[in-house]
Amino acid sequence: MANDDALSRREFVKRSAGAVGAAAALAADKPRVVRAQPSANEIVNVALIGCGGRGRSVMKEHMKVAGVRIVAVCDVNEPRMLQAQKEASGETVRTYHDYRKLLEDKDIDAVIVATNGHWHVLPTIHACEAGKDVYVEKPLGTSIGEGRAAVEAAERYDRIVQIGTQQRSWEHYQRAAEIIQSGKLGEISEVKVWDFDYFYPGFGSPPDCDPPAGLDWDFWVGPSPAQPYNPNKLSRHYWFFDFGGGWQLDWAVHHYDVVNWCMGVSEPVSATAMGGFMCFEDTNTQWPDTFSGICEYGPGPVASKGFLMHFTFRAGCRREAPTHGKLFFGTEGSMLLSRAGYAITTEVPGNREFGEVVDEFRGRGPNHAEVFIQNVRSHTKPFADVEAGHHASNPGHLMNIAWRVGRKIHWDAERERIIGDKEANALVTKKYRKPWVLPKA
Repeated sequence: MANDDALSRREFVKRSAGAVGAAAALAADKPRVVRAQPSANEIVNVALIGCGGRGRSVMKEHMKVAGVRIVAVCDVNEPRMLQAQKEASGETVRTYHDYRKLLEDKDIDAVIVATNGHWHVLPTIHACEAGKDVYVEKPLGTSIGEGRAAVEAAERYDRIVQIGTQQRSWEHYQRAAEIIQSGKLGEISEVKVWDFDYFYPGFGSPPDCDPPAGLDWDFWVGPSPAQPYNPNKLSRHYWFFDFGGGWQLDWAVHHYDVVNWCMGVSEPVSATAMGGFMCFEDTNTQWPDTFSGICEYGPGPVASKGFLMHFTFRAGCRREAPTHGKLFFGTEGSMLLSRAGYAITTEVPGNREFGEVVDEFRGRGPNHAEVFIQNVRSHTKPFADVEAGHHASNPGHLMNIAWRVGRKIHWDAERERIIGDKEANALVTKKYRKPWVLPKA
């Protein structure tokens, strides 16, 4: 190493071992569920609501879990529904056009809600009312108020609701959280988060037209404002204001969840953002193809003076590795964390060069669906529960609101209101189109 004051790999690992053990309780405060092979009378009947590619993938993960049986599928897009039925074991699996009819089926114990984002919350709430447990994909709705309503429903009806932030079930993320919370990296002042993809030249601007056969477009639009069908709204829904929140919400929830967990925080105190169409040639989509946002967090257990979380998305170039990741910057070292693993680099006092990589780890954890089913069987609150999903969704919502109003906003996390800005605060809860009604939290 370049400086005698720097920690060697051996010294770094030795010094941190005790601290990591002390921090383990904080990082791993999730319920511990003892695994057991289910007996014949412990079959869990699961249904799928939302039969797109992601929904069918999550369904297949559940099908791998011993004692799980897929008994029903539901979608307003009939071809997708029939494809899910086929993949779930064929004609013995019941099909539903309206998820409310599916929820009347008393044979169903739990549901997977894997619709597009603007349909995540209502089926979750109605499933809780019907006495079903829920695995809901992220993000938790397309507005903050929707997320809070889902949290309240899970509490009111005492249901298990697990968000699809599967990284919470992976071993290297749990190790990373323990290390960060141990203070091993020192005082963390900033966390950078990024998603880089390549969608150039854009998605085009197809004209509005009639919906394809088998798609109930009005039901698909649901609580969002009535509007004509457009192919991009169906296939690129996360790029439209009414149906998603862009990459800074729909994908980045995974990142924010890990930041909240590792830093021991739940909500920022302010947010700002900028961005626009800076690479696409032609598109009728609405969220920016290039976006940067910053959330400021107050003092917490890891950052005693607070910290900044900086999110960046670009759709025109992937030229960084990893293309999706997080970097925690501390006074003693930094941690690069992604789905591939983590790497810790020490700081070298008095030297402008980076220190050496002193700790690396790669690996994944158990199937997130298996964790959900364990919690269903034991009626244990998931580590990736609905409230964690709500808090993980909110940074993206807040940055989007700041971008839409064009200014920095200040967040009252206790009351879940934007302070002193009526225009921005009006965007906290989505307005529902009749006859759909969002139950009040």
